[in-house]
Amino acid sequence: MQLTILAKSASMPPLISLRRLLEERGVTVDESTHLPVPTSLTDCRSGLRLSLIGNTAQLSQQEVVSCGLEDGVDANLQTAEERAVDIKLAVFDMDSTLIQCEVIDELAKHSGVGDRVVEITERAMRGELDFNQSFAERLGLLRGLDARVASEIASSLPFSDGAHELMLTLRARGVRTVILSGGFDVFAESVLGVLKMDSYVANTLEIVDNKLTGRVIPPIVNADEKRARLISLASSMAIDLSQTMAVGDGANDLKMLETAGIGVAFRAKPVVREQARYQLSHVGLDGALYLLG
Repeated sequence: MQLTILAKSASMPPLISLRRLLEERGVTVDESTHLPVPTSLTDCRSGLRLSLIGNTAQLSQQEVVSCGLEDGVDANLQTAEERAVDIKLAVFDMDSTLIQCEVIDELAKHSGVGDRVVEITERAMRGELDFNQSFAERLGLLRGLDARVASEIASSLPFSDGAHELMLTLRARGVRTVILSGGFDVFAESVLGVLKMDSYVANTLEIVDNKLTGRVIPPIVNADEKRARLISLASSMAIDLSQTMAVGDGANDLKMLETAGIGVAFRAKPVVREQARYQLSHVGLDGALYLLG
């Protein structure tokens, strides 16, 4: 069993809670390895991989994650078999995952309905509202917005910490990278270009006479659609689902996280953190690299 620990600092903190947990469970560290970090992040990253022996069956992922958060780090358990898998496909949610915003909320702010839409978005991402109904309601409130606003937002999206480093490494490893977004195509296309990813699936932002129509163009990229696209992509590549990774933050990402070989909750909502196998809450997207074999 291996324990991967990542910190958003140049040096690793004391790990008091994690070490106490290992001692209480009768687990000892057989080997400790300091992990390399991207050159661009050396002043704000450190990583440690512990090879564990003893009563490792007594450890649960949730309690390891919880103790890690107490120590101010991201901690994830993996078996040797899990780390041995050769990942060939990585799919990503876009809003609040690859980028640090929800694009529909940004559009709403320019429409004068920002607070209303933000509230609906937050509840939908927590799994409190039906995604399709909430999506249609939010989109309808954008009817008549000048399309130039969308273009302006798309040209200045705030990318998540570590996104560029993650994609650079995945490309070098020959991993296919795909955006599966409940957001809109105009933004996904921009993200695709900047991060040099392979393809995207996103909702259509319909524009007529340079105005947003506010109409839903099916199919809506919801949780079921994301899962179906992941399965379809893996099939088209003739790879097993165990060779896939999925990263997301909201309730509409849960099904693809559960389906992928490596499902990572990234700075996620509580409902997602409770169910996802792996979690990154402190470090950036580059942290996902350390979960690959």
